[in-house]
Amino acid sequence: MNRRSTVLTLGMGAVLIYFLFPLFWLVVAATKTTGDLFSTFGLWFGHDFSLFGNIRETFTHNHGEYARWMANTLVYATVSAVGASALATFAGYGFARYTFRGRGALLGLVLGTIMVPTTALAIPTYLLFSKAGLVDTPWAVILPSLVSPFGLFLMWVYARDAVSDSVLEAARIDGAGELAIFFRVTLRSLGPGFVTVLLFTLVATWNNYFLPLIMLNDPSYYPITVGLSSWSAQAVGGSGANADLLACVVTGSLLSIIPLIAAFVLLQRYWQSGLSAGAVKE
Repeated sequence: MNRRSTVLTLGMGAVLIYFLFPLFWLVVAATKTTGDLFSTFGLWFGHDFSLFGNIRETFTHNHGEYARWMANTLVYATVSAVGASALATFAGYGFARYTFRGRGALLGLVLGTIMVPTTALAIPTYLLFSKAGLVDTPWAVILPSLVSPFGLFLMWVYARDAVSDSVLEAARIDGAGELAIFFRVTLRSLGPGFVTVLLFTLVATWNNYFLPLIMLNDPSYYPITVGLSSWSAQAVGGSGANADLLACVVTGSLLSIIPLIAAFVLLQRYWQSGLSAGAVKE
């Protein structure tokens, strides 16, 4: 029987408005000139519809460095998300399906690292990469993002429920090796969990600001977050000639979320199946 709650519906509507409100402001602000950003009501359109002009200016400013930043971010996020998801899948499956000495201690160590704020690790990470000569290179952003303790924990929990012991035993009886079992039998079952970790890591790397800020000095290596921040600093602290950069910052921020929305739309069905795994018991 379907039951409806007016209070719950109103509450969910309020939450929806709360989350969509910044996006609505961003869409409206991206259609304005810099002058209209300050002279018109913030939650409605300005006198001129300047979205397409702002987009053109965003991509052409300073010899098209925004496109370079977007490409950098795409590379950083894609490589980091795929790599972190693969490592988390391997490690989570190993913790869930194999017994070895020190497994409990290692798993407890992984759970403990989840408690550590990433900002607390930024300076030690910088010192390590400085000794290795990797500062101010793309690897300074990619390599730290490959380590995802939360992703490992998530895959450990998922692998315990998604992979059946009877299936593994049947594969071993048939003479399959452990690598063959993983790639041919269990990997398909772990697919939804893999995509879930991939999405979390993709968003985290795409929105990462502090790590590339301290690791990168060359603007040609900047991701979109650091690049737009540098534009904002120029617009606010520079001369009047740079004031028009504010419209580019707003428009660039709007354009930067489009790939994330596309990723969630394309991978939504895998993500939902991953979140619902374990709801039905055998």
